[in-house]
Amino acid sequence: MKTAVIVFPASNCDRDAAMALEKVTGRPAQMIWHRETEIPSDIDFVVIPGGFSYGDYLRCGAIASRSPIVKDMVEKAKKGLPVAGFCNGFQILTETGLLPGALMRNNGLKFVCRPQRLRINNGNSRFTSAYGGTPEVTFPIAHHDGNYYAEDAVLNKLEKDGRVLFKYVGNPNGSARDIAGICNEDGNVFGMMPHPERAIDPLHGGTDGINLFKSIIESI
Repeated sequence: MKTAVIVFPASNCDRDAAMALEKVTGRPAQMIWHRETEIPSDIDFVVIPGGFSYGDYLRCGAIASRSPIVKDMVEKAKKGLPVAGFCNGFQILTETGLLPGALMRNNGLKFVCRPQRLRINNGNSRFTSAYGGTPEVTFPIAHHDGNYYAEDAVLNKLEKDGRVLFKYVGNPNGSARDIAGICNEDGNVFGMMPHPERAIDPLHGGTDGINLFKSIIESI
């Protein structure tokens, strides 16, 4: 099992993601710089980490979504490569079009940083199956532009198809229908604003994030 983390200028959760992957797989994750042009063919799972890629210039994730490595990642994801994006990674995935909707400024216009309760809205996905019926988890959040928006027709389809995997318990940012994390139609691309990679060690406040990584690794 080989995993990779894409690293951009101003990524700040890339090491957290790498540690989470190594904890679950027992192997170090490969760190791929944004200027690379190809994800190695033997990589089984890719994480796009949180942070402030390119300083959030233009729009959060907009410039990163046009980077050379992301172009190749998009092509591979459309062919089935599992990909997860957390926080800024979620923003990048919406900018690429791999996930629908957009992440806007929090409705309170303030940066939010705290542990956040989430409801597991679909426990049968490739990213949630290891939770075994657990109704709620707590992941850290740390974002200024986490207000998820999509048109009603898109939201209706996401919910009807079971593609809303996590919802906020006590909405911290104004996200439509309390949405915290969604997947694509094929179920191999997932994005969420909270940080499961920061919830893998009891010394850091909890381990609720481990089963998310176990879920996708076991599915692969």
